[in-house]
Amino acid sequence: MKRLLITTLIIGVAVAFGVGALHASKTMAGFEAVAAQLVSDYSGATRIVSEKWQYVFVLLIAVAVSWLTLSNVPRSRSRLLVGLFLVELFALSWVCSLYRIFFQPIPSVLALVFALAIAEGWSAFLRRDRSHLVRTFFADRLSKKEFRGLSDGTTPFDAEAKAYDVSVVVCDLGNKFATGRLRSGGLAFAEDSERAAFAEATSKFIRETAAHLTKEGAYLHAADGEGVVAFFGFPVPNPEHAQTAVRVVLDLIRNFRERRERNEKISRNCNIRAGVSSGVMIAGALKDSQRPLLLTSGEPIQLARRFCALNDLYGSNALIDTPTFDRVSETVVARPIDFVSGLNSHDRLEIYEPLWLTTEATPEHIARRDSFWSAVVLYREKRWAEAYNEFQKARGPEEEEDPPLQFYLRRLEPLVLQLTESL
Repeated sequence: MKRLLITTLIIGVAVAFGVGALHASKTMAGFEAVAAQLVSDYSGATRIVSEKWQYVFVLLIAVAVSWLTLSNVPRSRSRLLVGLFLVELFALSWVCSLYRIFFQPIPSVLALVFALAIAEGWSAFLRRDRSHLVRTFFADRLSKKEFRGLSDGTTPFDAEAKAYDVSVVVCDLGNKFATGRLRSGGLAFAEDSERAAFAEATSKFIRETAAHLTKEGAYLHAADGEGVVAFFGFPVPNPEHAQTAVRVVLDLIRNFRERRERNEKISRNCNIRAGVSSGVMIAGALKDSQRPLLLTSGEPIQLARRFCALNDLYGSNALIDTPTFDRVSETVVARPIDFVSGLNSHDRLEIYEPLWLTTEATPEHIARRDSFWSAVVLYREKRWAEAYNEFQKARGPEEEEDPPLQFYLRRLEPLVLQLTESL
């Protein structure tokens, strides 16, 4: 905003000075006289708008047109407004002549035309530089709609480093190495067909997940063999980025399960894993190199990667942190899983597993979630027998797998057994 104001004032004052000099030197006196006769009658006028007011009008018009052209108003609309303003200047001169007042419109018209030309030229120069940055940073990383908004300037983007409130989503395939054998720290496959199947499954997952995330409004930060990383709330701010991120993750999990049920060459042991973390991220352009680079850094990126990996420990499909849970608790049914250490070894973070959207959850779902929640609280209080009973209440149908529940039951069984033997 400050930069826009300064540029507007510079162009406005420069145009006003130039037009004022032309008018004061009588350089365009003949043109002014001929043009004025078309809309006004100088000989019949009893009063004339003074030179002082002419200069004031020139300055105000130049500044107004510059601001309108440089602002985020769509070009078609700004040009229409400037065109209407041009007509109004001649109409004003004609109306004044009806009251025997002579108003010379030409200096104001020239100020309008010059300000429009200079401001549009400056905008075109900035757009060319901005368009190059937008293509470099966001081509194939945003949906067509959002990329188009950034390209034509309707969506503002500042390449300077600044803070963004975002939700970071990291998705990967769990148990994707199940068909291979670890050898010397790497992955080995018995046959070439296994390597081909692994590559095909992974690349398909990356393509489809990346496409779905960008379609839903995310910025695609990375998509490779280590997983897919996307930001919601960047570069276009979105106050509901956390709700959108968790909803999209639940959609991905549901779609993956449906595909697996249709036996689309997906291993029964393979499943999608996701981590979501919300918070502040710093993003900005690094222009010192031959090719501009977009640098992003922040705790949510690292935490989301960690949560994604932790799913393999608990058997969950998705894990979110407390800031994300606080934002989505009204729209998503989630349950607590555990406390984990943060990036700082002194920090303890509570992680949750999102299960269903509130609108899709049944009373039975809510009851099972509440039993699981109570069981986790009792477990943390070391009330083993009560926790074990509550976890039993949280069981779903026999055909429904619940790895996090089994994770806790495995922890509790020896403790409950030891407690029983001591009685």
